[in-house]
Amino acid sequence: MKRVVVGLSGGVDSSVAAYLLKEQGYEVIGIFMKNWHDDSVTISNECPWLEDSNDAMLVADKLGIPFQTVDLSEQYKERIVDYMFREYEMGRTPNPDVLCNREIKFDVFLKIAMDLGADYVATGHYCRKGTQVIDGQEVYSLLSGADPNKDQSYFLCQLSQEQLAKTLFPVGELQKAEVRKIAAEQDLITAEKRDSQGLCFIGKVRLPDFLQQQLAPKEGQIVEVPADHPVYETAPKTEDTLQALVAKHAYELTDGKVVGNHQGAHYFTKGQRKGLAVGGTKEPLFVIDTDVTNNIIYTGQGKDHPGLFRKGLFVQQPEVHWVREDLRLQADQSLEVMARIRYRQPLQKATLHQTEHGLYVIFAEAQSAITEGQFVAWYHQEELLGSGVIS
Repeated sequence: MKRVVVGLSGGVDSSVAAYLLKEQGYEVIGIFMKNWHDDSVTISNECPWLEDSNDAMLVADKLGIPFQTVDLSEQYKERIVDYMFREYEMGRTPNPDVLCNREIKFDVFLKIAMDLGADYVATGHYCRKGTQVIDGQEVYSLLSGADPNKDQSYFLCQLSQEQLAKTLFPVGELQKAEVRKIAAEQDLITAEKRDSQGLCFIGKVRLPDFLQQQLAPKEGQIVEVPADHPVYETAPKTEDTLQALVAKHAYELTDGKVVGNHQGAHYFTKGQRKGLAVGGTKEPLFVIDTDVTNNIIYTGQGKDHPGLFRKGLFVQQPEVHWVREDLRLQADQSLEVMARIRYRQPLQKATLHQTEHGLYVIFAEAQSAITEGQFVAWYHQEELLGSGVIS
């Protein structure tokens, strides 16, 4: 009998994952990962992880499976939180959810599960795993979830063949409504529970409050750059060099007018419109760039402002990751793919160009708010082939 350790988060998806595995005849163990216990930055006075671990325990009890809680907060702080602060300090916008999967759920947690003699770990992610034999070797594919509204393959874009080999995604073939229905039929306490929002670890948290613990507030200027600024006149042409296609505009204080103040450029991210607190403009202001060195935020009016758009992006070579190692591009090779630069973004047509220094991703149409520190993931049909950190 194969043994599976399920990461029970206290949500409906992982609860149903555990139920399905038990139905399929696996020996199932439920584990709740406690990643955080600094309650000073949570928004509400409820303690989110306590409620979640309690729900996870009740589900395990109902299913009649062994349950335990593991405290991973030390590894979490080291691998995720410290990394987040470093990234924000450099003016980049990290994606803690992608990292949490790579570093915690499918690394630290996977090792704990293997120490318990598990054959697999399982999570409640909406994605699927494919297996094929290529040149006598088993090769695993990461496929998008069957429910297009809930597909979470993007969050798993940094997984490796070794990690996929040991992973099961029991709800990946189901629609969210079916998952809730199964939970209700089995009388699981999580059946009606709302999906969790916010960072994958702190429950409900205000990001600026959280960042302020490490990054001191520092007043700076908000500059509005007009849409007809000369810097936008030379739009990149298809025949331009790859470097020219991904180049970003370099702004100066004199490129626009000062329209307000902010409390720290590193609290802001490209494409953001909330939190600027500047009124009196015809259309809402969007962040088009942040300069953390000089503590200036550059903004433009409206979501079609040319400062928001770029034709492509670059991933430095050490940050290029292939889930399908066997399809890795060599220098000077290119590949047509579909790609996304954030979760839930509809897939976009793009071409990958591999050079010795890294990977260029050039889109058929210019993309809004390409953000350093976020992940780009590329697909062939419903298979996620690889990903990388936008530099």
